[in-house]
Amino acid sequence: MTLPTSNREPKRRPLLGPLWLQVIVAIGLGAAVGSLFPHTADKLKPLGDGFIRLITMTLGPIIFCSVVLGIARMGDLKEVGRVGVKALLYFEVVSSISLLLGLVAIDVLHPGRGMNIDATTLDGHAVAAYAATAQSHSSFVAFLLNMIPGSMVGAFTGHNMLQIILIGVLFGLALSQFRAQAGPLVDLLELILRAMFAIVGFIMLLAPIGAFGAMAYSVGQYGLGSLVQMAEFTGEVWLVALLFVVVILGLIARFASFSLFKLIRFIAEELLITFGTSSSEAVLAPLMLKLEQLGCERGIVGMVMPAGYTFNADGTSIYLSMGAIFIAQATNTHLGLRQQIVILLVLMLMSKGSAGVAGAGFVTLAATLATMHTVPAAGLVLLLGVERLVNAARAIVNVIGNCVATIVVARWEKAFDAERAANMLNRAAWLKRTVASH
Repeated sequence: MTLPTSNREPKRRPLLGPLWLQVIVAIGLGAAVGSLFPHTADKLKPLGDGFIRLITMTLGPIIFCSVVLGIARMGDLKEVGRVGVKALLYFEVVSSISLLLGLVAIDVLHPGRGMNIDATTLDGHAVAAYAATAQSHSSFVAFLLNMIPGSMVGAFTGHNMLQIILIGVLFGLALSQFRAQAGPLVDLLELILRAMFAIVGFIMLLAPIGAFGAMAYSVGQYGLGSLVQMAEFTGEVWLVALLFVVVILGLIARFASFSLFKLIRFIAEELLITFGTSSSEAVLAPLMLKLEQLGCERGIVGMVMPAGYTFNADGTSIYLSMGAIFIAQATNTHLGLRQQIVILLVLMLMSKGSAGVAGAGFVTLAATLATMHTVPAAGLVLLLGVERLVNAARAIVNVIGNCVATIVVARWEKAFDAERAANMLNRAAWLKRTVASH
């Protein structure tokens, strides 16, 4: 069954144009305001932060209901386990490829070579908060304990997706034991989920305002030149991210018999919002709806997409390997092949341990450097200035990667309507051309 919102078709053209166009205009205006009035632009940061907080407040109930409904309606515990294993296997393989790609790219490009920075002269106070957070994510045991909330209610107030997913999985498994009697409760959760999606729909109307505030702050803080002529490291992160999407995800999409570029066009609105706000969380709910529209069964979407946000951060993985070796190059810290492989393995673990934590990329990098004692952790200061810029790149890759993962797992499970997907993607392309021509 498809949510009613998936059938909505605007009868009249919106007064201010489609949302994606509003976001583009807002991003442009934000860049202009940030460049012309940098001191005023700093005060616009709450617009972007407020939009993200509005979206974030809906994620707990949406993830919980989606996971519970996905498991409860799947009908077979073996099927639940099979889908979970396939998804996690896919996540691990693809995120490992992204880590390896980042490592190879940074070794080939050498953006940090020649900086000759003395690590003892760096001020570590600026990254103290990240380092403190990393302390609680520096071991596998801490990672496992962090998955367990102090209370059922606490999981929904702690901003940790892993805890919400855990409760959702347990609740869904419990309901599947007495599916017939649990029918009314399952129907109620579905109504709650519909209501939450409707709330997200209202909030998304504010996306242009959020994108405007976030972009104005970024340009006001770092200057227009930081966006037009990025630092070498930032530009290379974007380049490697683009390479990963086009080559790796493109090949995966080809093998799964769908067009990656048509998919990107289909979710272009969400990608623009992600770019403007530098947050993938802002578009989780709309993306889940769009994947259902595309022909993925709701149960698969409800299980794979939230889990992907936790375990399949491809863009973040690229940044992690590039960031760690960049700091080593900048501080003249020699790393042999064995040491780089060890760092890669530690990053594979740490990238899961910081899931659901604010500033996860920085936290993971801090935890890795603190654990290894090979690359100076104070070198994180070098990345603070471009954090906002690279964050947009990794968020966009994360969004695309998780959409591809959901479709692939749905195809594996024969829970994907390929004909419907082709019609939707072709129709989306036609609508984009029609809007552009007018």
